[in-house]
Amino acid sequence: MASGDLPPAEEATAAAGAKEEEEEDLIEIVEEGSGRLDIARYVDHVRDLSAGAIATFEGTTRDHFAGRRVVELRYEAYAAMARRRLAGILREARSRHALRRLAVAHRLGPVPAGEASVFVAASATHRADAMEACRYVIDELKASVPIWKKEVYDDGEVWKENREFLDRHSGAAAPAPAAKAGGCCGSKVRVQEA
Repeated sequence: MASGDLPPAEEATAAAGAKEEEEEDLIEIVEEGSGRLDIARYVDHVRDLSAGAIATFEGTTRDHFAGRRVVELRYEAYAAMARRRLAGILREARSRHALRRLAVAHRLGPVPAGEASVFVAASATHRADAMEACRYVIDELKASVPIWKKEVYDDGEVWKENREFLDRHSGAAAPAPAAKAGGCCGSKVRVQEA
């Protein structure tokens, strides 16, 4: 039965249920100077007695890229638009998977090597839904949320674009040669060298 085909009372109940689920989602854009992401808080947020699985993704700053020492990543965002887009991504994840709760957080400002810049948590009755939703959220975040990343090295800095963004917006820039076959990191693109 398509939306709009339900009797008015049932349609209102379905809409209220969807709103309750969205209210259970946690979205944070953590402003510069607010400290590290509170990973335990996000995992606790998605914890649910009816969930048999919690899947997470933690994106961290690595200390090297393409033979250069990475000091930190610096993130900037159009925060209001980022929050709206993240809410849309979580709605899309819910429409694709049987989920209980979702949480996503992204840090802004400098993120030193070894620290988390982004975190996603999903809970579901079954592990496949939680794991697939978690991957969907991080992939969509990298492809469509207005958050920009600069890699800062000990000998310079470079703005970066993600492969997910470039795949969606082909022709934006030419990809850099792959660092190694099968790796994700060879698909980064150098946008501006300072």
